[in-house]
Amino acid sequence: MLQHTTSLTRLSAIALFALSLSACESWVQLTPEGANVELVGDASRVASCTRVGRANVQTLGKIIVVERGGQRLQDELLTLARNEAADLGGDTVVPESLMANGAQVFGVFKCSR
Repeated sequence: MLQHTTSLTRLSAIALFALSLSACESWVQLTPEGANVELVGDASRVASCTRVGRANVQTLGKIIVVERGGQRLQDELLTLARNEAADLGGDTVVPESLMANGAQVFGVFKCSR
């Protein structure tokens, strides 16, 4: 009986920890350089820009067994893409895939705004 109670207590603690993590603010922070990168939803707006690369970004879609919210995931992916674009010398990102399993691909462009 004591072992069963200990297992339930441990499981409850893990579940509480997972829920508290999922309720936290995003741990992905926008860098000062990333703040200068613009998201463009329409690929035709970068037709005159120079492609400098691709940002394959990923974040946690699930913490243990708790699914994370779609908007929070999307915000984190965009932040990661903007940071990576700045590292590549780009100033504009365009989504090239849909978000799936906590991952997304963005095209990185230099548009010299």
